[in-house]
Amino acid sequence: MRNNNAELGKMLRQQRLYAELTLCQLGASTGVSSSHLARIEKGERFPSAKILRKIAMPLGFEESELFTLAGYLSNKQFLDIEDPKDLQKKGLDTFVANTLAREPVQVQRAVIGILGILESLAKDAKDI
Repeated sequence: MRNNNAELGKMLRQQRLYAELTLCQLGASTGVSSSHLARIEKGERFPSAKILRKIAMPLGFEESELFTLAGYLSNKQFLDIEDPKDLQKKGLDTFVANTLAREPVQVQRAVIGILGILESLAKDAKDI
């Protein structure tokens, strides 16, 4: 199931701002018009797989990660997790795992996706 257009658009916008890119800069580097990118960020359009492929790298995403967040790919780690021990095996804090296990699948997907992004950013910061 795809994420809500507005949720995905908001996440893409936040990532673009974090990467310190304007819509024009992102459009120029990807070949996607800045007006189309703006509509995606506003939740007025849902990006095709082709568009996601083009914007993934400039925004700092792995293609598969962005496809999963958009709902084009499923990921076994995003299945309903009823046992917090499954989350703890992924390296999550016990409190976080217990809390997340009680949330709906959509919330689990969003939180795990955000944690993946944060982990990636932390690795990048260490390389600086």
